[in-house]
Amino acid sequence: MTIFSLTQKTILITGGGTGIGLGIAQAMVEAGGRVVLVGRRESILQEACATLGEMASYRVKDIARTSDLPAFIDELEHEVAPVDVLVNNAGLHLKRESMDTSDEAFEQVIQINLNGVFALSRVLGKRMISRGKGSIIMLSSMTAIYGMPKVAAYAASKGAIRSLTMSLANDFADSGVRVNAIAPGYIETAMFHQATKTDPARKQKILNRIPMNRLGRPIDVGHTAVFLASDASAYVTGTHIPIDGGASIGF
Repeated sequence: MTIFSLTQKTILITGGGTGIGLGIAQAMVEAGGRVVLVGRRESILQEACATLGEMASYRVKDIARTSDLPAFIDELEHEVAPVDVLVNNAGLHLKRESMDTSDEAFEQVIQINLNGVFALSRVLGKRMISRGKGSIIMLSSMTAIYGMPKVAAYAASKGAIRSLTMSLANDFADSGVRVNAIAPGYIETAMFHQATKTDPARKQKILNRIPMNRLGRPIDVGHTAVFLASDASAYVTGTHIPIDGGASIGF
């Protein structure tokens, strides 16, 4: 259906080289979009673009360096095209007891997961508003929905992303620019396998709380992102959508 097509759209995806970000990029390319991946590790970005094909390119950039972002976007839009869709996927996870989380560690998570996201959304938001169209997609987390242990910094950043989404959606609502968030649940990525490969009991406990009784796939998140990027969601803004197989409503 053409209303879901991303043909002629340019999508900027931060942290798009692996895991959920790569799944989003794959779905966007399948829908006809041109994707630009942004990350800090060039080798990872190169591998991702080789997988995605000619509709993908990359730029090496650390979005936590917020003062550089206006010039970075100037150059990118001049060399590629105006950005129609921003996917704020890059983030830093920290699993540590709250009492053992230093100010420096907490601030690092907030700088990447919140400050960088806001700064990039502000830079591109201004441009989208001037063009009268655009979609900004935030990556939130299940930690923004219910309490989880040992992730105070990460949960604080993602809870803030949920609130930021609603605030920006209101600020941009009459301009033609939409802002929405996706909250992935337990997604089958290399990071998830690394965290559970030596703890089968933990993996089974996770599956037991998912009504659909399976882990999600990066492409599951990607397909939702395509909807939010496309004209099919033209009247959707300020939402926070769990992609979790029902985990957030399971008992």
